[in-house]
Amino acid sequence: MTTEVRVPTLGESVTEATVATWFKKPGDAVAIDEMLCELETDKVTVEVPSPAAGTMGDIVAAEGETVGVDALLATIAEGGEAAAPAAPAAEQKPQADAPAPSGGDSLDVMVPTLGESVTEATVSTWFKAVGDSVAQDEMLCELETDKVSVEVPAPAAGVLAEISAPEGTTVDATAKLAVISSSGAVAAAPAAAPAPTGSSSSKDVEDAPSAKKAMAEAGVSRDQVTGTGRDGRVMKDDVAKAVAAAASAPAPVAAPRGPVSADDASREERVKMTRLRQTIAKRLKDSQNTAAMLTTYNEVDMTEVMALRNEYKDLFLKKHGVKLGFMSFFTKACVHALKEVPEVNAEIDGTDVVYKNFVHMGIAAGTPSGLVVPVIRDADAMSFAAIEKAIAEKGARARDGKLSMAEMQGGTFTISNGGVYGSLMSSPILNPPQSGILGMHKIQDRPMAIKGQVVIRPMMYLALSYDHRIVDGKGAVTFLVRVKEALEDPRRLLMDL
Repeated sequence: MTTEVRVPTLGESVTEATVATWFKKPGDAVAIDEMLCELETDKVTVEVPSPAAGTMGDIVAAEGETVGVDALLATIAEGGEAAAPAAPAAEQKPQADAPAPSGGDSLDVMVPTLGESVTEATVSTWFKAVGDSVAQDEMLCELETDKVSVEVPAPAAGVLAEISAPEGTTVDATAKLAVISSSGAVAAAPAAAPAPTGSSSSKDVEDAPSAKKAMAEAGVSRDQVTGTGRDGRVMKDDVAKAVAAAASAPAPVAAPRGPVSADDASREERVKMTRLRQTIAKRLKDSQNTAAMLTTYNEVDMTEVMALRNEYKDLFLKKHGVKLGFMSFFTKACVHALKEVPEVNAEIDGTDVVYKNFVHMGIAAGTPSGLVVPVIRDADAMSFAAIEKAIAEKGARARDGKLSMAEMQGGTFTISNGGVYGSLMSSPILNPPQSGILGMHKIQDRPMAIKGQVVIRPMMYLALSYDHRIVDGKGAVTFLVRVKEALEDPRRLLMDL
């Protein structure tokens, strides 16, 4: 049986890629999810895993070729025997991807699939020590990428014989993490386990064809570029970064710390930022530097929503198996307002404005590791119950660090609820490339003038941050007013008013 290897989804607005490197050749044995080749787009580098185990067949798209989404890259003969190598053993490149067993009764624990465009991770925590007994599927360690945390389960029962990547080690997507012995034998700790660096192996590394072309066009020499690909391979994006760095003035550095007394220094604790926190910091700063961000404010009387929720919450829970919260009301209200002000649901792509005829709603969620934004797809076509179920399920996965990259991509608008932490007023930051984000806040009883009378009402401040490059002040204010109207009279949502 033959299985086709095709170009995976490359991301929003990316329609083609260049085949940079093949890690396998025809006749090689491949395991399921083993990396076959690397593709380059104008935005990211994508590794293509094997969809099945078997023998590498024909390579249809050679290195340097440009291919579209879903194009045929190669074929795999499932269950076939590996063909005899055509080249002498001395000329063959060692296969770091293949999970070679370390002994007859031992099994290597490899880095699991990290997700599209994620090529490395940091070992954050080992839950087991060398010599500990482990059960199959028991969690051995936790990896951190710049997107999510990944737990690594034991592939078999036995004894943890060796830890190849201690805590704090940065590993690539095909690295060995540990060895499990079914007999209970424990390997002696290696004297040193230095990870190979790009510089030490650069002589034997073939740079991506697109990178070579870009270096030639830009007049940049190989030693001026730092390769971030596998084994220090230079990728197209590395060349662009080197050219940009050479053309721009040195970036300003943070001011050095002032003098710290010995007594104060002894009471400080220095902790390295996690990869997720570094990525959050970079993305938020990039958002400020790129978008013409502005915030407009309003307030909403939550009386009617709270009354409706209290009246139906028990019946809602009994029928749908999920609690009726405020988020479904706000999601529905935003969907309603986005239909009237579509530019808030749009994004800028170069000199084009891309209008979305759908709503993929991002719901910002705080986790122990940092802020993540799972996306509720096609929220505009969902019921209150479906929205509440989706928010509950993705919120739980976010807290457990089990969200995949796909679940955090593609959002068109975001809602952030700082009210759960007691925030009374704030200005949320845009989640690029989106053009709008709604900030919810704490519900607080305040005296309000209603029909000439001062009454106490549960009020909430709302904030809409928007990209002023495509959203005018009139559109932003209109959007927020429509959200306010829908929440103060929820019947408008049912009648699409």
